[in-house]
Amino acid sequence: MMKKKISIGIADDHILLRKGLLKLLLTYDRFEALFDVDNGNEVISHLKDHKIPDVLILDVNMSGKNGLETAQWVSAHFPQIKIMALSMYSDETTILKMIQAGAHGYITKNVDPEKMKEAIDAIIDKGVYLPEALSAKIFSGIKKNILSHEEKAVNLTDKERLFLALLCQELSYQEIAAKMYLSPRTVDDYRKKLARKLNVKSKSGLIVYAMNHGLNQMP
Repeated sequence: MMKKKISIGIADDHILLRKGLLKLLLTYDRFEALFDVDNGNEVISHLKDHKIPDVLILDVNMSGKNGLETAQWVSAHFPQIKIMALSMYSDETTILKMIQAGAHGYITKNVDPEKMKEAIDAIIDKGVYLPEALSAKIFSGIKKNILSHEEKAVNLTDKERLFLALLCQELSYQEIAAKMYLSPRTVDDYRKKLARKLNVKSKSGLIVYAMNHGLNQMP
């Protein structure tokens, strides 16, 4: 059975890269293009008046409203959109800030084209994409405590701790439900409650929180 088409929007102020990326993605049957624009202001304008995409690829450092500001706005107004951050930079500060802003994945502009397809498939099918090299950067950033705000201790139940540990194993929500002997709906409730409790906006944000607090290992 053929998978549902994944609609994509792209925002990048480098028109050659943007058009090239769009052309590349359209060579895969699973993807379809909704729009490509120069900056975050155009993203917001489009989303207010047109069909919203399944995946929004955001250049982190585009002119006008940048990727960080745009991700924050999109996460607040259209949380169902999966955000893929795209950048020339792979420093831990930028990665963590984008995840905190609501990005579901982060990928650099120098990756192999097949990796971009793999990344989009991952955030659609599993809700998150962080390649191994960037995951190492996140660990490094966490160890250096680069986030500017202090996090308050949060009491978690055993079930919530188990959920976070399973989430870090790159499992889908359906796979987590099976391992916890719960329905997918109940697991989705765990996700929503934890996101509110921990003040994060995406699956990748939950994973970073778990890593930061030593909750990424199975209890």
